[in-house]
Amino acid sequence: MDRGLSGGPTQDEVAAVALWHLGIVPGCAVADVGCGTGKIAVAAARTAGRVIAIDRRPEAAAVARQSVAEAGAANIEVICGEAAEVLPAAGPLGAAFVGGSRDLEEVLGVLARTVRGRIVVDCVLLETLERAVKEMQRLGIFREAVSLQVARTRPLGTGLMFRPANPVWLVIGEVA
Repeated sequence: MDRGLSGGPTQDEVAAVALWHLGIVPGCAVADVGCGTGKIAVAAARTAGRVIAIDRRPEAAAVARQSVAEAGAANIEVICGEAAEVLPAAGPLGAAFVGGSRDLEEVLGVLARTVRGRIVVDCVLLETLERAVKEMQRLGIFREAVSLQVARTRPLGTGLMFRPANPVWLVIGEVA
């Protein structure tokens, strides 16, 4: 379901682990920052009362809206805009997933003031991993980082081999 967007969608196995770490409480509000295809937003909407899916790219917001419509998820609002500007008006949040953000430190600062629960940052770049950990530590919300490696079988000759996907790191923060 990449639908032509760069950087996505989040791998199924990574999404499952990220959603588990988010610990979404039934009925709470959740933000999906850098929502891309809307995959995490749609999955979160099964438990959350309300999901705000944000992406600065108009093409990503359009794809996310299509995914939301196909899923019939009436509790998701897709917003095209800068997360640091949109999030303060979103109201209190119970969890937030950050799948992408150019202004990561600013977004984490806003989320640290808005979320009462878990924040999970999905990192594919080492630089993003370092920035997320350092900023969460600075904010006093860092809990842990998790390294994930997914590999899938593919044919090779008469047998099967594993083709690894890029490793992903999840940086988990928690706001009491």
